[in-house]
Amino acid sequence: MARFYSLRKKDEDEAKTADPFGVLRPKVKNAEQQQVNIYDMAKAYVFLADGFEDIEALAPVDILRRGGIDVKTVSINATDMVASAHGVQVKADMMFADADFSDADLLMLPGGMPGAKNLDEHEGVRAALVRHAEQQKLIGAICAAPMVLGHLGLLRGKRATCYPGFETELEGATYTAEPCTADGNIITGKGPGASFAYAYRLLEEFKGASVVEELKKGMMYEF
Repeated sequence: MARFYSLRKKDEDEAKTADPFGVLRPKVKNAEQQQVNIYDMAKAYVFLADGFEDIEALAPVDILRRGGIDVKTVSINATDMVASAHGVQVKADMMFADADFSDADLLMLPGGMPGAKNLDEHEGVRAALVRHAEQQKLIGAICAAPMVLGHLGLLRGKRATCYPGFETELEGATYTAEPCTADGNIITGKGPGASFAYAYRLLEEFKGASVVEELKKGMMYEF
């Protein structure tokens, strides 16, 4: 379900006063469009460590940006350059030390090895995830990266998926083996092939199913 809130009556009255004939107001087509999306300016951060899986990091960045989410890539290295698991050099948008992530609506962890292990061993990343989870904000992790959440106890009592072989790292979770699993504020993906399904599911939390379906059509996603 998209995270929406309804337009307050006071705002409706003010809108009618400013535009009494409805000329300037958009024509709504369905109930979902009649709601004001409080996440129009949603902020997301993707943590990048050396050895991250290319598609698991960059496909969600692409899809979320297309969907209107403000996404920043964050290097946890000593520099802003991060090497992917397949040797692609990526210049991150920012360094980990340059943000406290208090404005984040979504934190994302790509998989890949040793990328996921490097994230798991980064105390700053771990602390940011715990603070984020305490506020019941959205967290996404895919492939090997759900193990980071498992080690922090953030998956206890939840359903989750991950790359086969990492199930034992999902402490307290029920392993689903699904391509993508959403449970509360946690969304997990199984592996590289699930990157699109995972990214679309994350976007749906903020923009709703109809926006996601339109984006799929525009991207020729016909599966």
